[in-house]
Amino acid sequence: MRSEKASIVADLSDKLKRSPFVLVTDYQHMKVADFSELRNRLAPTGAEMHVVKNNFLKRAMADSGLPDVSDQLVGQTAVVTGEQDVAPVAKIFKTFATEFKIAALKIGFVDRTVLSTAELETLAELPARDVLQAQLLGLLLSPATKLVRILSEPGAALARLLNAKAQKEGKPAEASA
Repeated sequence: MRSEKASIVADLSDKLKRSPFVLVTDYQHMKVADFSELRNRLAPTGAEMHVVKNNFLKRAMADSGLPDVSDQLVGQTAVVTGEQDVAPVAKIFKTFATEFKIAALKIGFVDRTVLSTAELETLAELPARDVLQAQLLGLLLSPATKLVRILSEPGAALARLLNAKAQKEGKPAEASA
């Protein structure tokens, strides 16, 4: 392999190793303007899209330790990598494919696990990682909050009872605890 090709494969392999996700898409029938639009939509998520030759991608995937999916690497291929969350990127692809009827996802990898197109579409429907973490935290805190309410209720009930008795006897109500 010539040094230019080896450099391209090494650079691509490095990107695949650093990225927590890799999405492989077919960009056939995309015009330059469409490709630019997709790249612009991906930019805020920190994702990058690169057109690569299938042979280079196969070698880079082997070098970076990704599973062998060479049978699915046919046609015109572009690779999307990033260093953040995959869900917003998958959502952008799903929206883009719906709007333009192009750029279908072929296959994806999340934490070195192969995901099918259907699994990637399901991933696109999930809320962002921050929202999921907040929902999980809310679920974890809910039992503790209920326990605190249950434990404080007898004291609050006693305070209300004493306050009502004091008002009934005509004495001014004292500040309750």
